Amino acid sequence: MTRRFALIGTGGRAGMYIGALAESHADAGTLVAWADTNPGRQDWHEKTSPGIGQPRRFDPEELDAIVAEEKIDAVIVTTPDYLHAKYVVAALEAGAHAIVEKPLTINEEGIEAIAEAAERTGRKVTITFNYRYSPRNAELKRVIASGEIGEVTSVHFEWVLDTAHGADYFRRWHREKEHSGGLLIHKSSHHFDLVNWWINDVPSRVYASGGLRFYGAENAAHRGLGERASRGSVDDPRTDAFSLDMRADEKLKGLYFDNEEHDGYLRDRDVFDENISIEDNLSLVVDYVGGPTMSYSLNAHSPWEGYTVAVNGTKGRAELTVVERGMVHSDKSGGTVVDPSANPDDVQSDDSRPEFEKLVVQKHFQPAYEIPIVNGEGGHGGGDKKLLNDVFYGAAEDPLGFTADWTDGVRSVVVGVAGNASLENGQPVKIADLDLGPAASALKGDAA
Repeated sequence: MTRRFALIGTGGRAGMYIGALAESHADAGTLVAWADTNPGRQDWHEKTSPGIGQPRRFDPEELDAIVAEEKIDAVIVTTPDYLHAKYVVAALEAGAHAIVEKPLTINEEGIEAIAEAAERTGRKVTITFNYRYSPRNAELKRVIASGEIGEVTSVHFEWVLDTAHGADYFRRWHREKEHSGGLLIHKSSHHFDLVNWWINDVPSRVYASGGLRFYGAENAAHRGLGERASRGSVDDPRTDAFSLDMRADEKLKGLYFDNEEHDGYLRDRDVFDENISIEDNLSLVVDYVGGPTMSYSLNAHSPWEGYTVAVNGTKGRAELTVVERGMVHSDKSGGTVVDPSANPDDVQSDDSRPEFEKLVVQKHFQPAYEIPIVNGEGGHGGGDKKLLNDVFYGAAEDPLGFTADWTDGVRSVVVGVAGNASLENGQPVKIADLDLGPAASALKGDAA
């Protein structure tokens, strides 16, 4: 029996779910209704994914009626982050389960609302942490869970976003902290979830430092960049390699540029203009209930993209190094060539720093050895396909705990919430001091 789905938010992140229900997982469910403030995006998806048909369109505020009238089993939420809590709660209260993109939400109020609704209704909230499913990350989880390096004592984690992907957060709505929670929420929640999952622990205290040090008008003036075009998709000689011309990309043009008349949303604003309220350099120290400490850093203007993580234990150390994209090219007109919304795994790296992943384990007084990583087809080494299978078919045997619910979402996002508070007050923030209501029960040290 196939399930009936509704979808709220039909921007770029919705494409994975629309494509699955239109083609690869059409036997598991049907998209019967969808909502967006911009109808042009729905038009585009209907043209490019004909297998989806013409789902019923509805006003997001009418979700409860749609769930009842269309007998919806689950609502997929792929709206801007600040709306996640609103629609997850509405779905649960209307009688449906919820599937939500990371992050779960962006603040304490959203965390409390989702936890209260989930516990009261007894309905399921699935959060799609696709990085768990990536084979390289799964292999590190296996190494740690096997006890090969002993009890974990500390983690060092550095993630660098390049000047296509990283810059893109400063063009779109993510640049406004009130809508995204900043990169500590929107992007880093992926990373915090990985650490929670890898070491089977929950965070207890966060101390953060960071700022806007590369993008934004003040930094541009300091470096003497001069007057700049306000947008990338304009015929203006002041555009450069940091400018995104959506007209050159079929997806970005179809979803956003051609539909600006409906809602006025500009997807290609200059990364060096005013009104950017998020940070581009961040460093954290995070303590965990079980005793380990993590040092974490995020940089959003690196020339290459990837991450390094080292996990120290009482018996040895595991090191994972990943280059997702070697460099970003610019075309003759100065615009960015790499689609910044693309999965880095799907983009060809430059030969000067080829795509690379390596997991090395070394026990005390013994030689180091490499753990093989076997990738599948599709994004994130085949991880996206496995995630979609779990979302639409249900999880099969899951000894590593790939699937994630609202409690996992809370455990990841609270690091960012506490980190933002620490950025404001300059002091370490205990997660127990956050006002999380019933969600506090997810942070008692009983990580699944």
